[in-house]
Amino acid sequence: MLKDEGSMTGHPYRTILTERTETGVAIVTLNRPEVLNAFNEAMRADFARLWTEVREDPSVKAVVLRAAGDKAFSTGLDVTERTGNSDSPWLDKDAPWDEKEDPGHQLSPKRNGVWKPVVAAVQGMCAGGAFYWITECDIVVCSPEATFFDPHVTYGMVAALEPIALSYRMHFSETLRMALLGLYERMTAETAKSAGLVTEIVPRDELHDHALKLAEAIASQPAAAVQGTVKAMWQSLDRTRAQALDTALMYTQVGNPLGAEGLDRKSAKPAKWWTR
Repeated sequence: MLKDEGSMTGHPYRTILTERTETGVAIVTLNRPEVLNAFNEAMRADFARLWTEVREDPSVKAVVLRAAGDKAFSTGLDVTERTGNSDSPWLDKDAPWDEKEDPGHQLSPKRNGVWKPVVAAVQGMCAGGAFYWITECDIVVCSPEATFFDPHVTYGMVAALEPIALSYRMHFSETLRMALLGLYERMTAETAKSAGLVTEIVPRDELHDHALKLAEAIASQPAAAVQGTVKAMWQSLDRTRAQALDTALMYTQVGNPLGAEGLDRKSAKPAKWWTR
């Protein structure tokens, strides 16, 4: 059963909707369907606040990230909102090589220190800056008509931030093909699955319920074990194999006693398991 519909703290967000379940899952919905859920400054601010709240609220065990409307999960940056003397609100033409903030920093759960698992449910188009979310979700499921592409090069822009993040998620050759072909090709759901970007293709009318089911299953398990697993796996990407294994040992030494404390192993097992 859902509760606290509309906002996690009672202060409404401007561009996203939030719901809470009694099973410890926060459901976050991108809510700009009129512009294909493209993100703007208001959405960046909403997500900066959201990830802080998710990180600091112990009652939130997992997150489902989804989008309103049928046409798109998100098409990335809303290019209709521009400031200054450039087509990009993050470029100063007078000092183009000064260090600037990555425009997607606030959107990404792991870059905001969120080690609670995030399950993404993708329908329609998923393009460009939308990968700030997708590449940092722990499980991504999509509907059969979902498509994935990166339009940067076609529009004369370097495709770098999103493809680099994608290259940790799916095959390098597929990532480079997507980046270089731009708007000339869209990756299908089936190709995204074979490339490792998504784990499962779910009928559109079942997509959101299925994502919630996955998140609730994860949330039902000891939080210390779940979050330690998420953190160890993601941080291993930035380390050599030996360093990752040394760090992982620390997580098991700390997280295992906490996660298993007082746990009835027999009752912890699900009555029925899934296959796929």
